[in-house]
Amino acid sequence: MGKGDRKTAKGKRYISSYGNARPKVVAKASGSAAAPVAKAAKASAKAPARKAVKKVVAKAD
Repeated sequence: MGKGDRKTAKGKRYISSYGNARPKVVAKASGSAAAPVAKAAKASAKAPARKAVKKVVAKAD
């Protein structure tokens, strides 16, 4: 297994090809990481407010 082997990552580098042994790295968009953080902040800001519970006090006659 060496430079001539098409099934290994070393062989793929030698031949300058890609495949399962040497997957191609895809560049991520720079704005995609910030979007979920912004959504999480909005979700927490829009949380439903708690309703005020009125206490009923029984009056003694």
